[in-house]
Amino acid sequence: MAKNLKLKAARAEKDMTQGALAEAVGVSRQTVNAIEKGEYNPTINLCRSICKVLGKTLDDLFWEES
Repeated sequence: MAKNLKLKAARAEKDMTQGALAEAVGVSRQTVNAIEKGEYNPTINLCRSICKVLGKTLDDLFWEES
């Protein structure tokens, strides 16, 4: 699994720390870190929550470019 640089960039655009995003979606900071590092595959519900908080679509943040 590749690093999720799109998630990291979207979080930075909103000036949010991993901790702030984690709190907003109800997970630990370690979970957000693992998603960004590509070490954790989030559930669709978690993906949707993250998108809602960051104002992005699933395609924006989680679609794999082929």
